[in-house]
Amino acid sequence: MKNLLTLFLTVAASSLFAQGLEQFFSHPFESDFASSADGKHIAWVINDQGKRNVMLKTGNDLPRAITSYDQDDGQEIAHLLFSPNATKLIYVRGGSANQRGERPNPASLSEGVEQAIYFKDLSSKNNPSKITQGSNPLFYPDGLKILFSKGGQIYETNLDINAEPKLLFHARGTNHSPKFSPNNLEILFTSDRGDHSFTGIFSTVTKKIRWVSPDVSLDNFPVWSPDGKQIAFIRYDGIKIDELRNYVAGLKFSIWVADAESLTAKKIWSSPADDGGFAQDREKPLTWTSTNRILFYSEHTGWNHVFSMNPDGTDLKDITPGDNSEVENFTLDASGQNIYFDGNKDDIDRRHIWKSSVTAGNPVAVTSGEGIEMYPAFGGTQLYCYRTTINQPMALAKVDESRKIVVALNVTIKAPAYVPQLFVKPEQVIFKAADGTVIHGQLFIDRKISGKRPGLVYMHGGPERQMLLGFHYMDYYSGDYSFNQFLAHAGYAVVAVNYRDGIGYGKNFRQAKNQGPRGASEYQDVVAAAKFLQALPEVEASKIGLWGGSYGGYLTAMGLARNPEIFKAGVDLHGVHDWSFDAQDATNGWGLAKNEMELARNSSPVADLSKWVAPVLFIHGDDDRNVQFQQTTDLATKLRGKNVPVEVIVFPDEVHGFLRYETWQKVFNGAKDFFDRKLK
Repeated sequence: MKNLLTLFLTVAASSLFAQGLEQFFSHPFESDFASSADGKHIAWVINDQGKRNVMLKTGNDLPRAITSYDQDDGQEIAHLLFSPNATKLIYVRGGSANQRGERPNPASLSEGVEQAIYFKDLSSKNNPSKITQGSNPLFYPDGLKILFSKGGQIYETNLDINAEPKLLFHARGTNHSPKFSPNNLEILFTSDRGDHSFTGIFSTVTKKIRWVSPDVSLDNFPVWSPDGKQIAFIRYDGIKIDELRNYVAGLKFSIWVADAESLTAKKIWSSPADDGGFAQDREKPLTWTSTNRILFYSEHTGWNHVFSMNPDGTDLKDITPGDNSEVENFTLDASGQNIYFDGNKDDIDRRHIWKSSVTAGNPVAVTSGEGIEMYPAFGGTQLYCYRTTINQPMALAKVDESRKIVVALNVTIKAPAYVPQLFVKPEQVIFKAADGTVIHGQLFIDRKISGKRPGLVYMHGGPERQMLLGFHYMDYYSGDYSFNQFLAHAGYAVVAVNYRDGIGYGKNFRQAKNQGPRGASEYQDVVAAAKFLQALPEVEASKIGLWGGSYGGYLTAMGLARNPEIFKAGVDLHGVHDWSFDAQDATNGWGLAKNEMELARNSSPVADLSKWVAPVLFIHGDDDRNVQFQQTTDLATKLRGKNVPVEVIVFPDEVHGFLRYETWQKVFNGAKDFFDRKLK
């Protein structure tokens, strides 16, 4: 059975994405995929059992690896970019620093790690060369130099490995996101000053900085007009004294257009309510097309959609219309007249690619069926996306729009023992919580197994996530999906519950009242999922467990603390256990005020420890940058003091999203062994 689990892990951990940090949202595609300007070359990242490498495909040639990293060391690869003449490829290897300046080093490499920019001469057989430490590279239009970020500032360097990078300019704040003007003589950037931020323009000729309509607001995501004479940007209110922003509450925002010479700006559109924040957590929140339309995301219809308007704010249109559907990403075709977007339109528990006119809307399905397609992007005129199925993790694929088929470029999983028929088809299930809220989920059950079996409730993290009817498009949840499949094959019935607070079901569902530290309203959805399992004739109602990571870990602990009559065992991966705990990791983003701390604690697992009797397995990496490790230290110690059966798996130097394949092996083997001992 252990060998079979390793097989399932191989399938899951070989997702093409090298992400894994559990952020509010994750957009791996644009940093993990690159196309040359002429579309003749594409490059992308693969993650094969923890060994992350860059693949290159030229024309009709077969894909080939152009890097040879052969260790499961947890070092991510991202920010792929071709030079303008497509002779070189650059990428970044290594993760971002935590608040103490430490880079992720989950393999505890004694020589340490760094985040550095590498370049590969595509005509050479030599290994890639390291240019400098930094991230977010951007080629100069001549391809001879790059801009990059380091320490919150913008630098430039040539591609000589012996070059000395220099600061592009001196300016206060954290300066980022440079963009060259259409004439290549000026650089647009954002300067974050904490409570406010500015849009700046740096001249490569005069070496001077000009500020675009500076205000007390937060100005972000600036873009040039096609002719370079105007700039559009998004504006939020600045942060007031003692104001604590709550990321689930949303923000009002407006769109402004400024004259690039006079630097005066005019508001052309304003959101009706708190329709921003989540809507702008995308790769390109604002786009000015070559056909002179401004595109942006907003939730003011109740669902996250893409809107199009003229540069003066007239002719506003929802070009991805439809209730019960959300858009996550879009890309423009070469003509600038159409977008290709991914979302759950007409298939709420999957993702597919759609095409829509920038001016008229009228979306048309490009892909459909039981697959899941995400992150559309063009290489020249060829449309690509990432695709998963019920039994195949993420693979880069070409889209044949005329035939409406998607063809994987290559299959990274070639283990001879891989038997797709071991996977069950996840069943869409819909049930109601105690307050009547409709909840979606996926049921994993092997009906070839006879007799009663234990049941498990799985909760995703985030909470801004949605589990789907197939492999997920994020590394973390691709692994979780595979483990749920393995558990079903091992004789469990598993329901993955898309509790309120998650994405995919509209703004009101995601912004559910009294959620998290303000009442834990979503916990009733977990109970509803357990009762759904208990009602299945194949399930032993007295043997229900639960598991999940991050926010799912929090809900796991809530189940064990609040309803011991239902939940008999739980596996809690890096969960929050006390919302009132005075730690930035636990409260940052929720806007918790001092007068809410009692409510926050009462909304936490630690508020109900007197009832906790069931065994628990805690799993945590001690370089967690999202949930403080002490959340587990605190709860595990308290439960041991009450003689509750506590088991712990700790990973020194691992981050929140577990970057090593070996880590995931130990997680899933440990969790499977724990449930077998406690529920079977």
